[in-house]
Amino acid sequence: MAILGKNEILQYIKEGKLAIDPSADKFQVQPNSLDLRIGWTFYVPEQWQLTDAGRVVMRPDYLEKKANTNHFKQIKLKPGQYFEFLPNEFVICSTLEKVSLKADNLIALLYPRSSMIRRGFVMESGLVDIGYSGQLTIPILNATPHPLRLYPGERAYQLVFHTMANGMDIETAQMHGAVKAKYQDASAYNLEARTDSEEELAFIKSGDIAKIKEQHRA
Repeated sequence: MAILGKNEILQYIKEGKLAIDPSADKFQVQPNSLDLRIGWTFYVPEQWQLTDAGRVVMRPDYLEKKANTNHFKQIKLKPGQYFEFLPNEFVICSTLEKVSLKADNLIALLYPRSSMIRRGFVMESGLVDIGYSGQLTIPILNATPHPLRLYPGERAYQLVFHTMANGMDIETAQMHGAVKAKYQDASAYNLEARTDSEEELAFIKSGDIAKIKEQHRA
């Protein structure tokens, strides 16, 4: 497995093997990675609801599809606006860019920029699979006891591109385990959590993990 350098990244873009929309600018292209900018859309978890019983704290369960339906409030900023994180607040946002990996042997690893970490943000890394096309989900936690400000357009993450020894057809690449990829074609407006397959979750909730292994041997 090889890592693409600056010249190779630009060549892949030129040849149509890698697409960035809107197109990458010179500030984004690094010696061995490509920086991604924060988009305009943020999802803030709703911590409570007003019900007949009163003000009730929300206890969303990732394994319950219904509980995740309206758990996040979407906020779309306008040019010139910024987003302030409360102390210890967790927020989900999107990348500004839509990323499309079009070569049959190209994957990418997503890492937070060190400058974001030094400011007090906790941001997780992730994998971008072969054939993926869409905006990327950015989970961000303000790990400080004071507010932190983030502007749309800031370079927050870096993509490191890897080429596999052998290519893979798109149909195979789109199968994540036993089901289709959940977040293919994701946009800034549909980043809500999507649960794993209901069949697998039924096994997990019942505690019958051995049956998963028996019925779905790899």
